[in-house]
Amino acid sequence: MTDQYQHPTALGDVAARQLANATKTVPQLATITPRWLTHLMQWVPVEAGIYRLNRVKDADSVTVECSGRDERELPQTFVDYIENPREYLLTAVNTVLDVHTRVSDLYSSPYNQISEQLRLTIETIKERQESELINNKEYGLLSNIVAKQRIKPVSGPPTPDDLDELLTLVWKEPGFFLAHPKTIAAFGRECTRRGVPPPTVNLFGSQFITWRGVPLIPSNKVPIENGKSSIILLRTGESRQGVVGLYQPNLPGEQSPGLSVRFMGIDHRAIASYLVSLYCSLAVLTDDAIAVLENVDITKYHDYKPEYR
Repeated sequence: MTDQYQHPTALGDVAARQLANATKTVPQLATITPRWLTHLMQWVPVEAGIYRLNRVKDADSVTVECSGRDERELPQTFVDYIENPREYLLTAVNTVLDVHTRVSDLYSSPYNQISEQLRLTIETIKERQESELINNKEYGLLSNIVAKQRIKPVSGPPTPDDLDELLTLVWKEPGFFLAHPKTIAAFGRECTRRGVPPPTVNLFGSQFITWRGVPLIPSNKVPIENGKSSIILLRTGESRQGVVGLYQPNLPGEQSPGLSVRFMGIDHRAIASYLVSLYCSLAVLTDDAIAVLENVDITKYHDYKPEYR
């Protein structure tokens, strides 16, 4: 008679894993993005949290003359400045991280619980920072583009013609286009339909498509509403009179420019608290440093009917 309870002949996976220390990863956060905008932006340190933007009142009022060889009287002129110039104030993206000391004491191997909690919190704050740089009602890119620098697409979807028009508005050393990945895909479809696939360039070890040599940088923080979005073109840097990011240097507990982590103590419930703050803002130095192609349709697809011969 055969024994209905047969014993396994070798150690199995289920049993072996009880004694094995499985290889573990650090916590993975799906919302983390490359944040190319903050990498490409030129950052300026700000003292006392204020950045004053001085501008010339009327450049056309400066009188100059190409004199001949006669002894004519030279023009007299001066450059006047705008009174009460705009001042940009740094804003803070912050939160308080709470970790129970019992958890951090008992469960910090192989990865330190406090370090991982801080890392994930900082990543989330930096994601919010990029969103504010684009969408903040006071200093964000989309809120600081003057009317003459705003255009609409010719036919709905973003086309090469539209981006050419955008380049005429920021023609002085344009830096990069900024758009949602779906908008860039829509532009790629239009280029393919016209038989002009855009070339690519390698930046930060990644490939980006370009138009007229200017890269299209993706950011999922550029809003999409009802199938419509925008493409922003900008140049960066103080020396180019472009767009600059602002941050406060030499913060207590500084982890990186503008980012501070400060231990706030342990309360009577044995909970340790950490204040995580990121101070930032953005300034557009001249009106022609930025332009936008608005209300582009990113939902249009083309049905290709290949010819068979």
